Amino acid sequence: MVTFVDRVTLHLRAGKGGNGCVSVRREKFKPLAGPDGGNGGNGGDVVLVADPQVTTLLSYHHSPHRGGGNGGFGMGDNRSGALGESLELPVPVGTVVKDTAGSVLTDLIIPGTRFVVAPGGQGGLGNAALASPKRKAPGFALLGTPGWEGDVVLELKTVADVALVGYPSAGKSSLIAAISAARPKIADYPFTTLHPNLGVVQAGDVRYTVADVPGLIEGASEGRGLGLEFLRHVERCTALVHVLDCATLEPGRDPLSDLDVILAELAAYPVPEGQVPLMERPQLIALNKIDVPEAQELAELVRPDLEARGYRVFEISTVSHAGLRPLTFALGEVVTQHRVALEAEPVAERVIIRPKGSQKEFTIRVEGGTYGNIYRILGDKPLRWVQQTDFQNEEAVGFLADRLDKLGVEDELFRAGAEAGSTVVIGEGDGVIFDWHPSLSSAAELMNAPRGTDPRLDLNPRRTTDQRRERYHERMNAKAAARADLEAERLSGESESDL
Repeated sequence: MVTFVDRVTLHLRAGKGGNGCVSVRREKFKPLAGPDGGNGGNGGDVVLVADPQVTTLLSYHHSPHRGGGNGGFGMGDNRSGALGESLELPVPVGTVVKDTAGSVLTDLIIPGTRFVVAPGGQGGLGNAALASPKRKAPGFALLGTPGWEGDVVLELKTVADVALVGYPSAGKSSLIAAISAARPKIADYPFTTLHPNLGVVQAGDVRYTVADVPGLIEGASEGRGLGLEFLRHVERCTALVHVLDCATLEPGRDPLSDLDVILAELAAYPVPEGQVPLMERPQLIALNKIDVPEAQELAELVRPDLEARGYRVFEISTVSHAGLRPLTFALGEVVTQHRVALEAEPVAERVIIRPKGSQKEFTIRVEGGTYGNIYRILGDKPLRWVQQTDFQNEEAVGFLADRLDKLGVEDELFRAGAEAGSTVVIGEGDGVIFDWHPSLSSAAELMNAPRGTDPRLDLNPRRTTDQRRERYHERMNAKAAARADLEAERLSGESESDL
């Protein structure tokens, strides 16, 4: 049974925005007193929250599909729809959020940090909000837009001050159990520890956390075994403690060769940009199991060689607790020095991002097609406007045409070489496809037409009085000419009979 998960893929769907309402206020003695349709509610967000009480991503491993609540529909009497319920997902401190391509979206290393990973959809405006002095009674409302939907990857990297690294069965779990209140699984076979364990150590006035990283083997940095999964938890540690087994019975192994193998794996593991490489961090040596006489002799033999390399060496026993106090106080000194150095560093200047007014809000891409060029309009704003449009309502389609024209889409289509009848697509993929007609633009607000219709979209325009009069005279003239021809034929027939 899985008890610890440090990497999971979440399938998220934010809430959809509610549709706006089309309504006209009706009162006694005041028929059609103006639009009063309310706005739709925004969809609920999906928010990640760094929670110190959460230590694993196990719950998301079993239930990876999560979603926010949908917004309510707008109603008459200017009543707005209910807001969709946001979903908060607590994750362990130290969780890195990535997209499916591997790009880092955020790093939740501070407790309480909140990150909106899937924003909810925008609620549509009702016809009351769309009313203006030129459009006093809109017969349409805007639809709600769908919320963000996609996959994100959560990757847990343990946040600790000190990491215990070494071969399997070197005594790392026993060490963290001896110096803290942690109670990891301890047994006399390799790979007993399958996930990192955290323990809090009190050394005098200094309190710090220690992470028991599962055992490493040769080739771990290249993915052998579960090395990459384990090395990820060493990235955030301030100092490393190499726990070396001085009582191993495996042939060809000794503390010096074990250290060389672990150092090679640490050097080969790439850390994220901006972090100190693992080999450049403070490192201490703990020669373990000196309660065994042969191990005590081996520790005394290899200690001068290790000190010659520049390491601080401590001979310890997790069984008799020998040498543990000097080790914990030495680690406390290293952690304190690191914390003082961090406080002395200048605070990074806060970056303020301001929108650029000159930035183009859409682009037009010309694509070749079987029956001519296809002009594809790309941009967040045109795509959102299309999602908000009810294409069963002529007035709403005319409103969309006006918005696109004011944005400058029509001018750009002319520059791109589009002609009347050209195929235009808004959005990626299939998108919304229509035949472009330049005449379908300009001043829909000034046109008088029944609510819910747009005269520019009328395929059978009504004839004017002059046109009907002209058509009437044409019919009358044609009838008169036909009667004249019949009369002429009758007269010619009578003349022939007289002869």
